[in-house]
Amino acid sequence: MQYPHASAVDPLDPAALALLNDFQHDFPLLERPFLAVADRLGLSEQAVLRSLRALRHAGPLSRIGAVWARGAGGAAALCALAVPSDRLEEVAAQINRETPVNHNYERDHDWNLWYVVTGSDADSVRGTADRLAQAAGVPSLFLPMVRAYRVDLGFDLRAAHAQARPTAPDAERVPAVTPAQRSLAALAERGLPLVQRPYDLWAADIGWSPSAVLETLKRWKAAGTLRRFGIVVRHHEMGFSANAMTVVQAADEQADALGQSLAAQPGVTLAYRRTTDPRWPYNLYFMVHGRERAAAQALVSQALAASGAGALPHVTLFSLRRFKQTGGCYFGAERKEAVA
Repeated sequence: MQYPHASAVDPLDPAALALLNDFQHDFPLLERPFLAVADRLGLSEQAVLRSLRALRHAGPLSRIGAVWARGAGGAAALCALAVPSDRLEEVAAQINRETPVNHNYERDHDWNLWYVVTGSDADSVRGTADRLAQAAGVPSLFLPMVRAYRVDLGFDLRAAHAQARPTAPDAERVPAVTPAQRSLAALAERGLPLVQRPYDLWAADIGWSPSAVLETLKRWKAAGTLRRFGIVVRHHEMGFSANAMTVVQAADEQADALGQSLAAQPGVTLAYRRTTDPRWPYNLYFMVHGRERAAAQALVSQALAASGAGALPHVTLFSLRRFKQTGGCYFGAERKEAVA
């Protein structure tokens, strides 16, 4: 049920690392994108395709595709269950079977199973979450996002952790995917097929011209509808196995300033504000992905101290097991993995 560690591809191989690291943002929107990648790396197009297929098979490469900005369309919520230890794998398997669930982790807390539900709208997300909680028959939390301060899993894989950077909340409004564009959006979140002319396949699939596909992707990027379009990495397989989620209980009037400060700290890859629950009063969340638990904990402590959040009630939950990790399913009700 868990993803295997990568073994077929050495993540330190320079060509493989360059492919994974250097094309997380701004993947070429050209008729033959892998040829452009090959030219930049001094490789052949076929060598690039072979390497990417091997990386996908081994695990480090999740997909090459869309990472949407909040507001582009669809909805999502973080959910948690308090599952007795002897039922954890059974319940995790139930959660995994749901296509709208894209992340599912065991964390070291009484609320021990944490997963993300995505969907076409808030009602569908709530419906899926309620159905899963009812089926599990255990206490549950439903925690939609209120605001994003940093969403940056496309960080430098050669570094020990994500670098600090000035940041600000996500734009309140980005142009949403229109109904006529949803078919392309479903393909973009699924991921590019690893063939010479992948956008041609998308065009044929939805009855568009290849130029219309590429121009729409470019417009989405320019407008902020796409946060990024590129390689999506499974960081665990790249050695970033210490995944720490820290939650903070902040007063409403403090939350945005603290969230922005936390988002700017070294090592922080994700920072959000979420709704609360009487059993879970925490409204600020930030993530650190590190190579070792002690180093990740040090980054958490540093972020809390530097932001001023350390004086507030907070808890850090490390991931223990990863049961599922896929891309969000906002536009494709039934989605298959990219082929070839």
